[in-house]
Amino acid sequence: MPDLSFPEHIITVPGPVDLSNYPTDLGAETKKALKEALEKDRERISELQETLYAESGRSLLLIFQAMDAAGKDSCIRHVMSGVNPQGCQVHSFKAPNSEELAHDFLWRHAKAVPPKGMIGIHNRSHYEEVLVVKVHPEYLIGQRIPGITSPEKADARFWKERYASIAAFETHLARQGVVIMKFYLHMGREAQKERLLERMKEPGKHWKFNLGDIAERALWDTYRCAYQDAIGATSAEHAPWYIVPADDQWESRAIVGRLIREKLEAMDLQMPTLSAKEKEDLKAAKVLLERE
Repeated sequence: MPDLSFPEHIITVPGPVDLSNYPTDLGAETKKALKEALEKDRERISELQETLYAESGRSLLLIFQAMDAAGKDSCIRHVMSGVNPQGCQVHSFKAPNSEELAHDFLWRHAKAVPPKGMIGIHNRSHYEEVLVVKVHPEYLIGQRIPGITSPEKADARFWKERYASIAAFETHLARQGVVIMKFYLHMGREAQKERLLERMKEPGKHWKFNLGDIAERALWDTYRCAYQDAIGATSAEHAPWYIVPADDQWESRAIVGRLIREKLEAMDLQMPTLSAKEKEDLKAAKVLLERE
């Protein structure tokens, strides 16, 4: 089995984060080994999901964030393809609509929190409000926030308060039985260039290409700083960030699969225990069926 352990990439306490200290590629295993490891973890995740659903006392929230073309969609698809759709919800957050803009920035994300017994997957999340919105503070004007009448009004204090709101939100969820895992798929700039070029070269991937991706790529350093600030401000034991190397997509998929499997195992999930009456009812039902 490939060695996909990297505990130093799991951030559980707030503090300064320098993404240049984290590799974007471990380069240790073959594609075949990574696929085999993921397949085993995927089977185990499916088993554990059934127990989570039956126990129905907690939920698991998986948050995926990354630069454009880092492979969030494919990572989610490959890792979670074996789970029962009945026990899983996926939300992909785009620009907020008029109804969402009429509420606070966490409203639509609170609505999407998975109910007990479920796995919730957020492809992009409330973190967009301190990532893309921080890079483009002009988006704040549409949110009609008191005192924010121009992008320049969003000063360091404003962003510190927004991080605090996110941290408080996640603390509240954890207290209610929501287990949180936050994945940052850490891709290098050269790898992003290769993937964007691939989208242009392959007709089957043309639909993925957006000219705006090139404009956003020019803001790479600004986005990198925004990610560092967000990760550093919101890491917690109950809501850790996992910085996952993402230059090799099979590597990132295998790592995410292992982490999710380990988290579900650590939850010590238990099948419900029948009461004495429920056991008697089960026996009675068995007798009735056997008499047919």
